[in-house]
Amino acid sequence: MHHEPHPARHRFTRSLLIAATGLFITAAALAVVKPTEPPQTIFQARQTLDLTPSHALPTSESDAPFIAEAQIRRGDTVAALLQRLNVHEKGLLPFLIQDKGARSIYKLYPGRIVRAALDDQGSLVWLRYAHTPGTQTKDGFVSKWLEVTPDGQGGFAAAERTVPAHTQLRIAEGDITSSLFGAADEANIPDAITFEMVNILSSKVDFLKDLRKGDSFRIVYDAYMYDGRQVGSGRIRALEFSNRDETYSAVWFKSSDGKAGYYDFSGHSLKGAFLRNAIKFTRISSRFGMRKHPIHNKWMGHKGVDYAAPKGTPIHATADGTVQFIGKQRGYGNVIILKNYGAYSTLYAHQSRFARGLRRGDKIQQGQLIGYVGSTGWATGPHLHYEFRINKKPVDPLSVDLPTARPLNADQRQAFQSVVKQYEGHMELLARMQDTDIVVAQR
Repeated sequence: MHHEPHPARHRFTRSLLIAATGLFITAAALAVVKPTEPPQTIFQARQTLDLTPSHALPTSESDAPFIAEAQIRRGDTVAALLQRLNVHEKGLLPFLIQDKGARSIYKLYPGRIVRAALDDQGSLVWLRYAHTPGTQTKDGFVSKWLEVTPDGQGGFAAAERTVPAHTQLRIAEGDITSSLFGAADEANIPDAITFEMVNILSSKVDFLKDLRKGDSFRIVYDAYMYDGRQVGSGRIRALEFSNRDETYSAVWFKSSDGKAGYYDFSGHSLKGAFLRNAIKFTRISSRFGMRKHPIHNKWMGHKGVDYAAPKGTPIHATADGTVQFIGKQRGYGNVIILKNYGAYSTLYAHQSRFARGLRRGDKIQQGQLIGYVGSTGWATGPHLHYEFRINKKPVDPLSVDLPTARPLNADQRQAFQSVVKQYEGHMELLARMQDTDIVVAQR
C-alpha cells in the first residue's frame, strides 16, 4: 500500500532505521538496528511503504494472496470493517458474533488495524486483528492478535496469537523552545523515556529551574516494534544534554560481573554507591540518636531513621548488595538486612511483606524493590525504620558522607570505552545532519 508523505513538524526531529542495506528515514526519531560501527551509507526515503509481514509472504507469485487493511474508525462496526476489506465470506459475520474465541474482534480500538488476505478467487485466507499491539511482560513487550481462518469444512476457526515485539535502537534529538516535554513530543519520544532522561541526569540538571530556550538533547533508547509500529519503549542507552553551555552525557553499561548503571562518557558513575532514601514521597518521623521510645516510654538510642509512609509503600534498596537476612526479628518485625560492599550494610524494618521470591543470598541492585512499608514489630504506625551500618555499627544515614560509586577497573574500562564509541558514532551522525534539511515521512 502507498501512503503520501507528510512533512516533519521540526527539521531537527528525524527517524532513521539502520538495516544491513543502509539507513532509512521514516519519522521524527532515528531508529537503528544495533551496528558495530556507525553506518557509512545513508539512503533518503521520501515516502514510506507498508511491507507485507514476513509471516504472510507467499511461496510463489501464483500463491500470493491479496492483503487489504482497514484502520478502525470511531463508531466502526465489524460489519463495516468487513465491507471495507471487501470480505463477503458467507457465514463469517455470524461466526464472529457467536464464537467465544472471536470475541476480541468486538473490542474495536480506533486507530488499530484489521487485515484480511484473499486468494485469487476472492475467498478468505485469513482475517487478523491486532487488538493488543503492545503488552509489557517480564521478558519485554509482546503483541497479541486474533486470527480467523476457514476450517476446511465450510466453517471457521478463531485463535489468539502472541508474538514477541522485537527491539530496535532509536535515536532522536530535540531543541527546547518552551519545555522539555514539548521538545520530546516534537521528536516523537515516548513520555516514559522523557521521565527516564530526567531521572538519569537529575543530579546534574535541575529540570524545574535550569532549563533555558536553546537547550538541546540527543538520545539513544530501546524501542519495541511490531509490524512496523512502535508498541513500547525500554531503556535509555545513551544521552547527551546541553544546558547553559554545559554538555552532560550518560551511557548504560553492564560489566562482566553483572554490575550495571549509568556513567558519563568519561566513565564516572552518575549515581552514588548509596541512595539517601529507600522510599519516595515520605516524611521523617524519627531521627537517629536519643529519643523517648514511643512504646517503652523511656529514653533510648534510636539506631536509624524512621520514614512515615502509608502501608504498602514500596521500599527500594539504597545500594547494591546481597540479602544477608530476611525474616522476623523481635522489635524489627519483618526485616531485611543487606550486606553491601566493603564494611557497609543496610537494614529495612517493620515491613508489611517482602518482594515476591526474595531469599537469603540473592543479589540486589540499587533501586530494586525489596518490600513494602508496614507496622510489624515494635511500631505504633506504618513506617520504614532504616539503618546504615559501618562495620556492623549504626551511623546516622542523614549526616554520614556516603561513599562514592566504585570506579571501573581496567578490564571494565576497556569494555566500557567500546560501548561509548558505538553510541558516540550515533551522536556524531545526528550532529552532521543538524544543518541538513531532510524530507521525512510520518506514518
